[in-house]
Amino acid sequence: MQPGPSSVEGRAGSRAGQHVLCVKGPMTLTTAPAFQDAVRSVAAPSLIIDLSEVPYIDSSAMGALVQAYVSCQKAGRRLALVGLSHRVKAVLQITGLAPLFHTYGTLSEAEQGLA
Repeated sequence: MQPGPSSVEGRAGSRAGQHVLCVKGPMTLTTAPAFQDAVRSVAAPSLIIDLSEVPYIDSSAMGALVQAYVSCQKAGRRLALVGLSHRVKAVLQITGLAPLFHTYGTLSEAEQGLA
């Protein structure tokens, strides 16, 4: 079974100063550059990355997530991940990167947590 096409869509969060990037489809070597471009285009103080429609990620995507983390840290911005699948959560834990990210089960929890 082939996964569906991947996309990254941005929108304003429900609270002032928050921006949401909704990632759909697998995050891989071929889709990581579009994700990185989307992260770079956000200037909001809080960035929420919604991964609820991401079935899996590869090492390139892990690098892109770490770059997003570093970029937010350097700019004094807050970053949260939302809706991690079991597979994505496992990759973050196995690689030891899970402690870098604030994670939430739902978008509304993240928006409230970063308020």
